[in-house]
Amino acid sequence: MYIINHETSNPSNLKLFKLFKLQTQLTNQPINMILLEVENVVKQFSGHLALDRVSLTVPENTIYGLLGPNGAGKTTLIRIINCITAPDSGEVRLNGKRMTPADVEHIGYLPEERGLYKKMKVGEQALYLARLKGMTKADALKALKYWFEKFEIQEWWNKKVEELSKGMAQKVQFITTILHNPNLLIFDEPFTGFDPVNTEIIKREILNLRDKGATIIFSTHNMETVEDLCENISLVNNARIVLQGNVAEIRASHTTNTYLVGSRSSLNETDFTMVSQKEKNGIFESVLMKDPNETNNFLLKRLMDNTEILSFEELLPGMNDIFIKTVTHEQN
Repeated sequence: MYIINHETSNPSNLKLFKLFKLQTQLTNQPINMILLEVENVVKQFSGHLALDRVSLTVPENTIYGLLGPNGAGKTTLIRIINCITAPDSGEVRLNGKRMTPADVEHIGYLPEERGLYKKMKVGEQALYLARLKGMTKADALKALKYWFEKFEIQEWWNKKVEELSKGMAQKVQFITTILHNPNLLIFDEPFTGFDPVNTEIIKREILNLRDKGATIIFSTHNMETVEDLCENISLVNNARIVLQGNVAEIRASHTTNTYLVGSRSSLNETDFTMVSQKEKNGIFESVLMKDPNETNNFLLKRLMDNTEILSFEELLPGMNDIFIKTVTHEQN
């Protein structure tokens, strides 16, 4: 995969796909065809530039993170993908064809601002939303029965939405988003209102949907969730994409050459650039810095010459640190 920042010129989608195809051939990995393409999208509102030549490609059967601070342009981009608003210029393609409002039937969209009608009964509303997505009444009822039982909320079928807790209402809206088995799912902050247990339940369902063939765009401020779920990301700031690529490779590209070493005895501090060293339950844990020009194998050999090594792990920065560093750099 590839990593770009705001200083990198945007290559054409064809070149990106060729790079992606070449990499998968070299690594013997299966090729995920591109499901969604956004190319040079621009959008302004009353003189405010919301999106500035934004481009991204989302491979099928993957979870793609769309990240950025508040006001960066994420929601505007999501609304354009859903044909709620149109770009001033640029193009959005689904399966290689320019998107039209008719394609929205193949998308499941869970917006950050929830939209259930409070006075309607839960089951009545869920059935209504399913029918809007083209499902027959019989198919919708069958699917709703399955999901309501799976989430253990069947007793709320005849309750009004206003009687639901925030988390319960969120479950209902999640169900109505995925019910018609769309090819593309877009979740905007899907864990709002959930406790940790229900958050894990929804995470598991999102992964199951991916494994069953869905492609998912995932917008969130929770960087830990990004590391758990997303294979690729785009970070939007001030209307532009400032970081883009594979999550693992982005983390590796921000290496600080810091390592956590577990050993049977203490390390000789004169032989290594030591950040910290402590003993815990008879094992010494050391954090040390490696010279960028030194290979991991050579460092490990030096460590093994010093003491018995029990563990050796590079400490890569998390997405939260990378997010803050990138956005702060853009603002300065």
